Amino acid sequence: MTVITYVRGDATAPRGKGTRIVAHVCNDLGGWGRGFVLAVSRRRPEPEAAFRGWHRERARNDFGLGAARFVQVEPHVWVANLVGRRGMRTARSTGAPVRYEAVDAALALLADKAVELGASVHMPRIGCGLAGGSWEEVEPLVLRRLVERGVPVSVYDFDG
Repeated sequence: MTVITYVRGDATAPRGKGTRIVAHVCNDLGGWGRGFVLAVSRRRPEPEAAFRGWHRERARNDFGLGAARFVQVEPHVWVANLVGRRGMRTARSTGAPVRYEAVDAALALLADKAVELGASVHMPRIGCGLAGGSWEEVEPLVLRRLVERGVPVSVYDFDG
């Protein structure tokens, strides 16, 4: 049976062989500038450019909560931009910007892509950083959408 593998390390440098998808949660405002996305951009510029273009053209595409966009950055490495945050947290914000139903919908799209590519998925604890979510809420979504479909998942806790 497939399970989530928890590892220490950098999710932007996914371990293992074969096709790998690095997944992370984005906001629905088109903002890209804090948190895990900075590490993604330091390693590869394409996911940010694709996200910004996707947002800019949102009147003519599927951009929005629950959507996912996949960007190939190396022959066997993709990045999944998953829209699972409503807005951004500010000093005056109340409540977390994570939207679990949107994370769930985006994970379903991620699962379809991973199965199509025969890929493993690599991620930080998505939805739990700037999005303010709880891993106790997100982990069951990852299990249901990915693991139950046989997709190998590695969750990275950063050591740096």
